[in-house]
Amino acid sequence: MCSPEVMARVRASLNRRQMLGIAGTLGALALTPRGVLAQSATPMATPTVSGFSSIVDLTHTLTQEFPVFPGGVQAEITVNTTIAENGFYTNQLNLQEHTGTHMDAPAHFAEGGATADMIPVEQFVAPMAVIDISAKTESDPDSQVTVDDILAWEDANGELPAGAFVAMYSGWESRLSDPASFINLDGDDVQHYPGFDPAAAAFLIEEREIVGIGVDTLSLDYGASQDFGTHITILTAGRYGLEAMANLGTLPASGATIIVGGPKHEAASGGPTRAFALL
Repeated sequence: MCSPEVMARVRASLNRRQMLGIAGTLGALALTPRGVLAQSATPMATPTVSGFSSIVDLTHTLTQEFPVFPGGVQAEITVNTTIAENGFYTNQLNLQEHTGTHMDAPAHFAEGGATADMIPVEQFVAPMAVIDISAKTESDPDSQVTVDDILAWEDANGELPAGAFVAMYSGWESRLSDPASFINLDGDDVQHYPGFDPAAAAFLIEEREIVGIGVDTLSLDYGASQDFGTHITILTAGRYGLEAMANLGTLPASGATIIVGGPKHEAASGGPTRAFALL
């Protein structure tokens, strides 16, 4: 896992007023009962977070049609109780941990690695770097974030800050409404979509100090990978990954702060995650 010294520098990148503002906003949202925003007679004002001007949702709505990794189980959402019949509304969920916008915890690929519920919350607030490879993916769905892409990002934005979360924007979420296109299997049942090159993942672990990486596709590795090299590199180093992220194309290359609402069920290899960016 990242050292206490690294995480101290991450926390130092946010001033006290910003942190208090974030905490206040999260607390207010946590106390908001289901349906108030949609049904309140008086519209609720958008919370103002000190030091930030806007909030961008990085999470797709999880539906029963959301594409899953080949061989996975499709999510099922069944109405359990209704207000009309029971006085309260609930759903029954049946899904794999790695469904929708979700986290890969170290334990997903590292024997004895940290499960999602054990990851320190300090790693869930981080400066974001968004690396845009969408121009490459228009002609090559097997495009990957390379070391050269990272260095080009640094030439334009400065060296990655300590404790950064590095996200790949490939534009792939434009295919999400067509699950077959999003998974993009060929005639041999090989997937084709972008991801991080294992060499780039190794660079981020060995030469830079990151808390994790994220993608707008189904996998940290590009779809045709046969060895999950990026997963292994990132997760066995104690970092986490976020897959199927939303709205990365609306963010600047640098300057955003990610807040990750990671799963916290016992022994979690990962799980559906609510993430958003502060600008």
